[in-house]
Amino acid sequence: MKKVEVLGTGCKKCVTTAEQLEAVAGELGIEVAVEKVTDPAAIMGYKVMATPGIAIDGKLVHSGGVPDRHKIESLLTA
Repeated sequence: MKKVEVLGTGCKKCVTTAEQLEAVAGELGIEVAVEKVTDPAAIMGYKVMATPGIAIDGKLVHSGGVPDRHKIESLLTA
Protein backbone atom coordinates (compact mmCIF):
# COMPACT_ATOMS: atom_id res chain seq x y z
CA MET A 1 0.00 0.00 0.00
CA LYS A 2 1.28 3.43 -0.95
CA LYS A 3 1.03 6.30 1.52
CA VAL A 4 -0.09 9.37 -0.44
CA GLU A 5 -0.13 12.79 1.20
CA VAL A 6 -1.93 15.73 -0.38
CA LEU A 7 -0.18 18.83 0.91
CA GLY A 8 -2.23 22.01 1.06
CA THR A 9 -4.55 24.23 3.02
CA GLY A 10 -7.71 22.31 2.19
CA CYS A 11 -8.67 24.46 -0.79
CA LYS A 12 -10.82 23.18 -3.66
CA LYS A 13 -7.74 22.22 -5.68
CA CYS A 14 -6.42 20.13 -2.78
CA VAL A 15 -9.76 18.37 -2.33
CA THR A 16 -10.00 17.69 -6.07
CA THR A 17 -6.45 16.31 -6.12
CA ALA A 18 -7.21 13.90 -3.26
CA GLU A 19 -10.44 12.74 -4.93
CA GLN A 20 -8.71 12.17 -8.27
CA LEU A 21 -5.84 10.26 -6.66
CA GLU A 22 -8.29 7.91 -4.94
CA ALA A 23 -10.37 7.43 -8.10
CA VAL A 24 -7.42 6.70 -10.40
CA ALA A 25 -5.79 4.38 -7.85
CA GLY A 26 -9.06 2.45 -7.55
CA GLU A 27 -9.36 2.12 -11.33
CA LEU A 28 -5.76 0.88 -11.56
CA GLY A 29 -6.21 -1.53 -8.64
CA ILE A 30 -3.50 0.18 -6.58
CA GLU A 31 -4.04 0.33 -2.82
CA VAL A 32 -3.42 3.81 -1.46
CA ALA A 33 -3.93 5.55 1.85
CA VAL A 34 -4.61 9.19 1.00
CA GLU A 35 -4.02 11.69 3.80
CA LYS A 36 -4.68 15.41 3.58
CA VAL A 37 -1.89 17.37 5.26
CA THR A 38 -2.92 20.93 6.15
CA ASP A 39 -0.28 21.79 8.78
CA PRO A 40 1.88 24.60 7.34
CA ALA A 41 5.00 23.33 9.13
CA ALA A 42 4.57 19.84 7.67
CA ILE A 43 3.97 21.29 4.19
CA MET A 44 7.09 23.45 4.44
CA GLY A 45 9.00 20.38 5.60
CA TYR A 46 8.53 19.07 2.07
CA LYS A 47 9.62 22.47 0.69
CA VAL A 48 6.34 22.93 -1.17
CA MET A 49 6.15 26.45 -2.56
CA ALA A 50 2.83 26.04 -4.42
CA THR A 51 -0.07 23.84 -3.43
CA PRO A 52 -1.40 21.32 -3.82
CA GLY A 53 1.62 19.12 -3.39
CA ILE A 54 1.72 15.34 -3.48
CA ALA A 55 4.11 13.15 -1.53
CA ILE A 56 4.18 9.40 -2.06
CA ASP A 57 5.83 7.28 0.62
CA GLY A 58 7.48 10.38 2.09
CA LYS A 59 8.89 11.77 -1.17
CA LEU A 60 7.57 14.94 -2.82
CA VAL A 61 6.55 14.04 -6.38
CA HIS A 62 4.38 17.00 -7.47
CA SER A 63 3.54 20.55 -6.48
CA GLY A 64 1.65 23.50 -7.87
CA GLY A 65 -1.70 22.61 -9.35
CA VAL A 66 -4.05 19.72 -9.90
CA PRO A 67 -2.26 17.02 -11.91
CA ASP A 68 -4.03 15.55 -14.92
CA ARG A 69 -5.02 11.89 -15.11
CA HIS A 70 -1.90 10.89 -17.08
CA LYS A 71 0.38 12.46 -14.47
CA ILE A 72 -1.51 10.78 -11.60
CA GLU A 73 -1.18 7.40 -13.34
CA SER A 74 2.55 7.89 -13.81
CA LEU A 75 3.00 8.96 -10.18
CA LEU A 76 1.13 5.96 -8.84
CA THR A 77 2.84 3.41 -11.07
CA ALA A 78 6.39 4.74 -10.68
